[in-house]
Amino acid sequence: MILKDLKDRCDPRWACLLVVDVQNDFVHAEGSAGRRGEDLSAALAAVPRLVRFIDEARRVSLPIVYIKTTHSEWTDTPAWVYRKSQQKSLSTCREGTWGAEFYEGISPSSGERVVIKHRYSAFINTDLNTVLKAKGIHSVLVTGVATNVCVETTARDAYMYDYYVSVVEDCSAAYDARLHANTLENIRRHFGLVASSDEIMETWRDLQQKKAVAL
Repeated sequence: MILKDLKDRCDPRWACLLVVDVQNDFVHAEGSAGRRGEDLSAALAAVPRLVRFIDEARRVSLPIVYIKTTHSEWTDTPAWVYRKSQQKSLSTCREGTWGAEFYEGISPSSGERVVIKHRYSAFINTDLNTVLKAKGIHSVLVTGVATNVCVETTARDAYMYDYYVSVVEDCSAAYDARLHANTLENIRRHFGLVASSDEIMETWRDLQQKKAVAL
């Protein structure tokens, strides 16, 4: 299937929304990112836009998959544990903790899928690819936190699995505006499209109007 432009790639018939790691430890001031001094302002600003985007995705019957990071002694390895963000303590998204829960406003509804991951990519050692294939998905709209880490890694792997990739720029956030912008430029150059939530919602409105006229 050839999906050349944004309109084609956002079509609910074969697109899916991925909501990556919008969890307390990555967004809330009392989460591990906030406690280690990360600038959460962009993430906090992105959440209301993402909530609105999710509501509109539901309205047009777009499948939604929520990605949730958890870590525990069962999944920790030396290479994983000794990365920079965890050098002081193993505190991020520990299994069963408040920090691993979805941030306020991000609440999967009945029929929406939650995929648990233990690494940056939502495709590594998870059932995400199987879930998308079972739903007949060809295109993914990627959102979440942080743009330059889990969002980018997931988007790259989606492309490697031959999905069309679109990153929703204002529904994704990093702790550094420069890193957010650099990731978006890299996606544009090598992996897919970058679009705003308003652009995508406008394509959904156009598709629904054309469908109504056809009926």
